[in-house]
Amino acid sequence: MLDSIPEQLREPTVLAIPFFALMLGLELFAAARLEHSHDDDGRPRPGAYRREDAKASILMGVVSIGTSAVGKFLALFVYAALFAYVAPWQLPIGSWYTWVIGFVGLDFLFYWEHRIAHRVRLVWASHQAHHSSEYYNFATALRQKWNPTMSLIMWLPLPLLGVPPAVVFACYSLNLIYQFWVHTEHIGTMWRPFEFVMNTPSHHRVHHGSDPEYLDRNYGGVFIVFDRIFGSFQPETHRPTYGLTKPVDTHNIWTLETHEYVSVLRDVRSASTIRAKLGYVFGPPGWAPRAAERAGRSPLSHSSGASR
Repeated sequence: MLDSIPEQLREPTVLAIPFFALMLGLELFAAARLEHSHDDDGRPRPGAYRREDAKASILMGVVSIGTSAVGKFLALFVYAALFAYVAPWQLPIGSWYTWVIGFVGLDFLFYWEHRIAHRVRLVWASHQAHHSSEYYNFATALRQKWNPTMSLIMWLPLPLLGVPPAVVFACYSLNLIYQFWVHTEHIGTMWRPFEFVMNTPSHHRVHHGSDPEYLDRNYGGVFIVFDRIFGSFQPETHRPTYGLTKPVDTHNIWTLETHEYVSVLRDVRSASTIRAKLGYVFGPPGWAPRAAERAGRSPLSHSSGASR
């Protein structure tokens, strides 16, 4: 069956679907009695599932596979041109070091793409869908964005530096597969050296927290060391409150994916100055102009709200 698919687009994430299904089944079995269960404060209990929430996450993941495949198909022509005609050298696809460079390099770029996604509202409009669930489980891992444009742009340095496009796509798929297992509350902290270098469920739970101390932290995909190096690391000190700072309160997958784009457009249309319009698009999520700007005068500074 794989012979009918272009080699550059053969998706490890598609091949991993049986693994995803197995892990989902195991976690669902472990959480069978936690359906709709909540703590005294009204929050979902650790590891709980809600049928409608999980269904929405899985459907969003299925659509994401299709939109990502289209995006990669279009990006393939650009990557191939950069690799063949612009790159100063071409790394051999059969050499182990090519895959190491591709894997580590892509995770480094993923860190920065992820960080940008939390600090630039237009990019956040796509990424926020992944954070919209108030449950944290393997189904949440499948709640993926439908617009891969920013990721494809961020990967451009790899073919430009001679990493074959097939390696770029494969390494991203492996990166995504790794991130699946960190979306669980059934694993606590792990061996300390592993926790120091690698992204783990404890680290990624922090990333999905809407608590003020957890916002905009732990962007790493596979490695957490980039967060430690660039000052965005936060250890897990208490169980996070999951979801967006302003819940969407729907399981409609179209609304979950597009509501922030609608909000951006509404804010831009209502803005009275060019600076305010640009701020609503390229400022951090939660950005708002000062009163002076809302009145049509140029402000000296702007305020930055929470990013989720």
